[in-house]
Amino acid sequence: MAEKKVPFNLAQVQEITRTYPTPFHIYDEEGIRTNARRLKAAFSWAPEFKEYFAVKATPNPYLLALLKEEGFGADCSSLAELYLAQAAGIGGEEIMFSSNATPANEYQAAVDMGAVINLDDISHIEYLTEHVGMPEMISFRYNPGPLMAGGNDIIGYPEEAKYGLTKEQILQAYPMAKAKGATRFGLHTMVISNELSPDGFVTTAKMMFDLIGEIYEKTGIRMELVDFGGGIGVPYRPEQEAVDLEYVGEGVRRAYEEMIFAKGLAPLKITMECGRMITGPYGYLVATALHKKEIYKNYVGLDACMANLMRPALYGSYHHITVLGKEGLPCDHVYDVTGSLCENNDKFAVDRELPEINRGDVVVIHDAGAHGHAMGFNYNGKLRSAELLLRPDHSVKLIRRAETLADHFATLDFPGAALDMSSILKK
Repeated sequence: MAEKKVPFNLAQVQEITRTYPTPFHIYDEEGIRTNARRLKAAFSWAPEFKEYFAVKATPNPYLLALLKEEGFGADCSSLAELYLAQAAGIGGEEIMFSSNATPANEYQAAVDMGAVINLDDISHIEYLTEHVGMPEMISFRYNPGPLMAGGNDIIGYPEEAKYGLTKEQILQAYPMAKAKGATRFGLHTMVISNELSPDGFVTTAKMMFDLIGEIYEKTGIRMELVDFGGGIGVPYRPEQEAVDLEYVGEGVRRAYEEMIFAKGLAPLKITMECGRMITGPYGYLVATALHKKEIYKNYVGLDACMANLMRPALYGSYHHITVLGKEGLPCDHVYDVTGSLCENNDKFAVDRELPEINRGDVVVIHDAGAHGHAMGFNYNGKLRSAELLLRPDHSVKLIRRAETLADHFATLDFPGAALDMSSILKK
């Protein structure tokens, strides 16, 4: 069983909280960079490899700029994500724009930036052409339906997912796009999420390589790019093992040699759009225990809530918990670890065995570096927390300040003088 560790100790966090009070998210720069380099190394054999980091996982331009330094692009699915990528210095075909139910102005922004447009439906060919025009480079998202067995709570079963084109539609779409002016083509899929079995990714690659061959045989259209999507999971539980990236890379290499190179379909650019596995294990939600409650169960109430990390409430997900300064003590107490929302599912852990927790203890929730702060919200008037970057020299940089009440009320235009916001905000 792997030991879940944090890259800081209690004394360091106590020093950080002199400036930045809990709760906050903190990201380990060194861990993220090392992980990014490992993924690139696993695919160093490829004629060309590009990881488009899934901006939705951790949409902070400081982190996007950090990953750009490691050679990553950006996978975007909205106007805001496009602008975040641009702010981080990522542009052109370093951006993959994969979206669904997309308005014309977002397609226009992506085209203006020179991004690769990845269409989610065959009907979007006409929509894109009518409102924006057909770009030179176009990609389509493939949904294999029931051919891809299995599913999970995040993405479900492919045949029940709202994403992508069927094989029949794929074979129709490329000639249609070519007739409207496209001259370069890509193929994309995303059929699994938070998957820890390395064989699943090799199987996905083989499925895509096979489809690329079929597209060429039936339409004469060659693929320039294939995007396997993301989906590489995080070992949230101590007993789980991280995906062996080297195994995946080697398995995909063998399939490439047999199914692409040997058939004269090379060179083919290999791309991915991992988000969770890049930053997830290297982000932590740091909170303080405010209250203890003993009724039918024992509860510990934190100053964080599901507005800071909603995965446990949304998916029933496990996130490991460390009580700083008590790492060596026995886990001989059982708690529900909660936030303060008026929702009973506002719980980070249920029936979790932990050391005795006292008021004021610092609690660290692991693997919160993706789909954590990004999924925040303001229900109950809760304010989203700060984001910090832990530098390799153990200094800390503020990369997003905490929200304030002024931020929360900024979009209100309440008539009359019945509610004097200025006086409230001064309190």
